[in-house]
Amino acid sequence: MKLRSLLTLSTLSFALLAANPALADGHADHAAGAAPAAKGPALWKVADEDTTIYLFGTVHVLPKEIEWYDATIAKAFEGSDVIVTEIPMDPASEAALGALAQSKGMLPAGTTLRSLLTTEQTASYTAGLAKLGAPAEAFDPLKPWLAGLTFSLVPLMQSGYDPNSGVEKVLLAKAADKQKDALETAEFQLGIFDGMPQDAQVTFMMEALTQMDKAKPMLDRMVAEWVKGDPDQLAAVMNEGMDDPKVAEALLYNRNANWAEWIDTRLDKPGNVFIAVGAGHLAGAKSVQDFLDKKGIKVTRVK
Repeated sequence: MKLRSLLTLSTLSFALLAANPALADGHADHAAGAAPAAKGPALWKVADEDTTIYLFGTVHVLPKEIEWYDATIAKAFEGSDVIVTEIPMDPASEAALGALAQSKGMLPAGTTLRSLLTTEQTASYTAGLAKLGAPAEAFDPLKPWLAGLTFSLVPLMQSGYDPNSGVEKVLLAKAADKQKDALETAEFQLGIFDGMPQDAQVTFMMEALTQMDKAKPMLDRMVAEWVKGDPDQLAAVMNEGMDDPKVAEALLYNRNANWAEWIDTRLDKPGNVFIAVGAGHLAGAKSVQDFLDKKGIKVTRVK
């Protein structure tokens, strides 16, 4: 699984960070750089005679200075009765997610993370932890996927990206008494990672660790396209790292199809709904919009 895929397509890692704030301690001290010029992120809707469903692509972690909540988005959000995110993100759900990750993300007793690595991987792993200021044994109890999620987050926190400034967090803080719903469970998203073969987990972890210096520039590019409201270019950037068809199916296309089905069913119930999901799901081929189109459901871009 490419780090680029993780940054655009999974809420889970950032929700885990919120559930385990100790991971972020001391890592939000540096400025992220100037905010990109903006015309505003893209927003779509589907509607029938008594239901309107907005589709808003999010970035799960952002610098505090990024401004995106404009009048058009505010009107759509404030006029909606329900906010729908990928997974539940209330404090109780985040606490449960942290506990679930700890139960699923631990190696069996007697096995250490470093024991799973080759000699070459061990050298790179030790060097990477040294850059983080962590001892070599610090992550020994963790499965590679959980260590990899952590390694993908720390450099972003060091650069000023903040999960509390992520789109879902901002929207939920504004949601007041709106009903909250989710398209998936935390268990499902955890299963995507925990279900990877061990060698694939190690590959993912090593990429996250050895490419820490690239994490911020990579996300900067994605955020710039998102803020400009250019989903096609966002998809182009994202697809640079989507070179494994099985990963694309599991992490992106199958989920997009499931969400289109959810939207189709939800259109049978009156009301206004605001769906906020990772921007990668609303960009490029086999996007949620593509699957809705195959169902004969018209999607209109609002901005």
